[in-house]
Amino acid sequence: MFPSDVEDARQWIRSRLAGDWETIVGGDLPQRPATGAERPAAVLVPLVWHAEAPAVLLTRRNDMLSTHAGQVSFPGGKIDPHDPSAVHAALREAREEVGLAEAGVEVLGILPDYITITCFRVTPVVGLLVPPLALAPEPSEVAEVFEVPLKLVLDPRQYERHSYVRDGMAGVYLSLTYGPHRVWGATAAMLRQLSAILNPDAAAL
Repeated sequence: MFPSDVEDARQWIRSRLAGDWETIVGGDLPQRPATGAERPAAVLVPLVWHAEAPAVLLTRRNDMLSTHAGQVSFPGGKIDPHDPSAVHAALREAREEVGLAEAGVEVLGILPDYITITCFRVTPVVGLLVPPLALAPEPSEVAEVFEVPLKLVLDPRQYERHSYVRDGMAGVYLSLTYGPHRVWGATAAMLRQLSAILNPDAAAL
């Protein structure tokens, strides 16, 4: 499904990310309509390129955090005023949260911005990581770091749709299950973006 060689993978991912996002992703992805009042944020979408089975690195947030406690997410957060770009913010947050050095991440491109139900405009930055990785999760923020096989992420049949009502508004969110981990909400939606762009010929959700 995808190249095993790192150099081939690098070129393949870059070419996919350079495609026509709007045509590829279309209106299939559930997200909050833009209002122009969204706060900027960025996450790193780390692709760990194991030769036999590439994977996506994710974190499970500390259960004691005041927001999104225990949820599965990408490394990332708000774009601070001193961040010169979304890419810089995503790499900074990854270093602070999981100890991933900026020099160990090769940025290959970005996914379309995603608007969360909490009114953040999130820029997903796709980075290539070549193992072995030297990680040092910050325990006050991150309870666990784990990998999900890219093969599973790219399969649209793995995603489920769920209805919700929040603040009087009805909507839909996605979820993806891997072992004991349930990925849902914005993180699942951004993984679905990645799936639609890297595997556009797969069946729609």
